[in-house]
Amino acid sequence: MYDMANIDKLGKLGELSGDAMKAFQALDKAALADGAIPKKYKELMALAVALTTQCPYCLEIHKAEAKKAGATEQELAETIFVATALRAGAALTHGTHLL
Repeated sequence: MYDMANIDKLGKLGELSGDAMKAFQALDKAALADGAIPKKYKELMALAVALTTQCPYCLEIHKAEAKKAGATEQELAETIFVATALRAGAALTHGTHLL
């Protein structure tokens, strides 16, 4: 089901959804823009979230944007383990509901 070519369908979705797509695009642009938190860090955060939600489209897009913003392979590796720790921690703490 995953195919990066599906991203090309966002234009049609935008045509069909009216202002909703425009609002999402404006939010996305504003949220990821340079600000008090630099864009590179925001893209690394986006990657950590994408790793936990397991969205292959987000992973591809935000990996490219993180690299454009100057992220190194070491920063990407550390981001992977931040996401890993959080996901494992969530499983651990939710496991307490089973006891």
